[in-house]
Amino acid sequence: MPNIDPAVAHLLRRAGFGISTADAKFWSNRTLASSIDRVINYENVSDDVDGHIGDRGYLGITSKGGFRPSTELSDAQQRWLFRMVHTKRPLQEKMALFWHNYFATGYDKVRGQLGKYAAARALAAKPSEDPSGTKGQLELFRESALGNFRDLLIGVSKDPAMVAWLDGDTNVKKKPQDNYARELMELFTVGVGVYTEDDVEAGARVFTGWNLRRADNPRVKENRYYQFNYRAVQHDTKSKKFSFPIYGSGSKTIPRRSGADGMQDGIDLINALARHPATGPRLARKLYAYFVDEFAEPDAALVKQLALTYYSTDFDMRQVVRVLFESPQFQDSSRYWRRYSWPAEYVARLIREVGWVGLSAKSALVPLANMGQTLFEPPDVAGWPLGQSWFSTGAMLSRMNFASTLAKNQRYELQGDALSYASSPEAFLSYFLERMALPPLDSAVRNELLNYLRAGGSWSGSSSQVSTKGAGLVHLLGASAEYQFV
Repeated sequence: MPNIDPAVAHLLRRAGFGISTADAKFWSNRTLASSIDRVINYENVSDDVDGHIGDRGYLGITSKGGFRPSTELSDAQQRWLFRMVHTKRPLQEKMALFWHNYFATGYDKVRGQLGKYAAARALAAKPSEDPSGTKGQLELFRESALGNFRDLLIGVSKDPAMVAWLDGDTNVKKKPQDNYARELMELFTVGVGVYTEDDVEAGARVFTGWNLRRADNPRVKENRYYQFNYRAVQHDTKSKKFSFPIYGSGSKTIPRRSGADGMQDGIDLINALARHPATGPRLARKLYAYFVDEFAEPDAALVKQLALTYYSTDFDMRQVVRVLFESPQFQDSSRYWRRYSWPAEYVARLIREVGWVGLSAKSALVPLANMGQTLFEPPDVAGWPLGQSWFSTGAMLSRMNFASTLAKNQRYELQGDALSYASSPEAFLSYFLERMALPPLDSAVRNELLNYLRAGGSWSGSSSQVSTKGAGLVHLLGASAEYQFV
């Protein structure tokens, strides 16, 4: 196996989905500094992953009637999993997954609002491929993965999926709807305890008229799509007062404006919330748990440093994440394996490290749901319960079953790869431990794995033995407690 710095391997588990056998040579003998530059400056790498869908040698796609990820949810889910497995821009997909949970938006409710095809389009359409030119929410997250957080807030506020999800399409001046204003403050910026109910009511009025409009041929359901539509006639033009400053002058009141100019109310509120003293630290703590450690309280000094970077760079997430990756806290080896893997991470990493020959992305969708994560379908606006919450008995059984299914599916590929490492059970085990990047195992666990390899007769390293024992060992490792951490 290629020589990969443990610190680089740690970076690629946290900033991506592990290291595939196909990519191992590329990452071998690279320094941590150059690897950080590579993953952060991903725009220097071609974003051509979608062009390989359907190619030989890549994870397969299964779809009825043609692959339509802009209008069929299953196809959209498969495309995103394909990207996680094959992307050369791992941090872009990892941040898209972070934002998908941060700005949680669920297909089922959006479908109830917009219809099946328009809901899938609002969540997943790629402008260059969709006839309507719609940019789905996922593409917004990918485009803004390490962009400006304030700009992302503005984009999310006008995103058709989010507008439908939080009932913004019914937010009009005679009956302000406060769902989006509440979550903008509670979940997306300052957090609980910083704003008041009066702020929520004022925020609802700020976003009156931020609605949707149908922009398609109504006779063809498959073409249905919605666009953001600011309706000046439905905007509350009166002044709105808040408990925190809106402007640099210290003023807490958004002034009275005409309907034609009223969209500026929302921009002013978003600007104020982006620069609020509570937003930077809250976002820093979320990033800390995602990238560094979710077992311990976030390091106060690093949270402060990340927040200062956030404000001093005018909300530049690339600089914030760079500071985080270059921090001693992130690079501390005692913080390796200090986060529970999300189901999507687990599945993508396992496929990358074990193999995908003859495998379809669709075969992973039901197991993913059984593990507790359906892409594009978080349970509510707060996102998925994280950490140990992923590991109910049923969810863990689903992980174990997926590891078994994948190992059997790849047994002959594994045989070919592992034959030259089959001189002894110890060498065989070491090969797979390195390939699947597990943390150091207790001697008792290691001995049990060796006992498995030795069971059934003497070790010969034959093709049939390598095929059987290789698949079995991959199942055991992928289903192990140790493999559930990144």
